[in-house]
Amino acid sequence: MSTMKRSAALLASGLIAGASLVGCSPAVTGGDTSCKDYSAADDKTQNDAVSKMLKDEKGADATQAEITGTKLAVSTWCSTLGKPDSKIKEAPHL
Repeated sequence: MSTMKRSAALLASGLIAGASLVGCSPAVTGGDTSCKDYSAADDKTQNDAVSKMLKDEKGADATQAEITGTKLAVSTWCSTLGKPDSKIKEAPHL
């Protein structure tokens, strides 16, 4: 196999592996993030979702205290009253 073909094959396999990893990550869309995706996300991703949701609602960046309190409210609501497809913006929060 020539160097050019080997490089192309390596690039293609890398792109396929990368695409499969991206497809598995939870979607973070602010308040439209589902409880299922929010609960499966890591702490940074949850922060990003809540920060975007609060910014969309208020039109300004939220304080760290607002983000922390809202994350607690969303996590509690999603694990009790919320359903997997419920949106985190439906959770009661300040």
